[in-house]
Amino acid sequence: MDTLFETIKKELRNQSTIPYFGLGIFEGISTKEGEAVPYDSDSLILAMNGGRAMSARLMFEYSRAAMHLEQRRGVEYMTQLINHIYTKPFDPTPLQKAIIDMMPRFIIDTNRDTKIQELLAYTPHCLIIGKSRIMGDLNRYEVYEYDVENQKYFLVEEEVLETAEKILFKPMGSPLPNPSFVISDADYVDWLTEAMAGFALPKILKTYRKAKKYLFLGTSFDHDTDRMVANELTLDLEGGYVITDKELGKKEKKFIEKHNLEVIEMSLPEFIKAFI
Repeated sequence: MDTLFETIKKELRNQSTIPYFGLGIFEGISTKEGEAVPYDSDSLILAMNGGRAMSARLMFEYSRAAMHLEQRRGVEYMTQLINHIYTKPFDPTPLQKAIIDMMPRFIIDTNRDTKIQELLAYTPHCLIIGKSRIMGDLNRYEVYEYDVENQKYFLVEEEVLETAEKILFKPMGSPLPNPSFVISDADYVDWLTEAMAGFALPKILKTYRKAKKYLFLGTSFDHDTDRMVANELTLDLEGGYVITDKELGKKEKKFIEKHNLEVIEMSLPEFIKAFI
């Protein structure tokens, strides 16, 4: 196992493996006020609904629950709500820090927090924010360049990615530089539709990602939405690794086999302890 960890570290450093963060990295993480940070679909629904469970139909997946709330309260309400959840103060996780220390050039973070952005606050980088339901443009993303001296993001043309030393891709949005999120069923339908047509990420990255491996951290494939997003973001992959100690369902196993992923059967805390 030690040899495998050293291999993964080497692959992260030489850019042949791309880290891919999911909700599960926040399991056991709390805000500075003692609230649990959402770490799966159920806990995110509870956070969106003031700690109260919703009907079984809505509890099935957070995007469905978000759609229900959006229909009742509006898009702007949902944006403010998700921004509120993810701007509560908490520290970057040990796993986020450990991966950043490996200095990968390209990071995919499907979460909606700002912690990796905070870890990169003194590092020049480019940020790609996923967008949905925008008018007048097929592309479902915006590209920003980070000005370290002024601690600000500036909207730029995607050609800057060709020479960027570090690229953080947040396809489901972030509070920074402006709160914007892919969260409801309507958001995902739009994003996935355009993703399948080739408009989910810049052309430069479509070339860069060819024959790469992925290290899936805190990512669950038990919902169709998560599998579809992962499939679109990792087209032309060479394989990779899934860290999980949970029993896999039939659809998860099928996805993992189809994408030639190696399952490392351990919890994320165990992985972090062995990996650091």
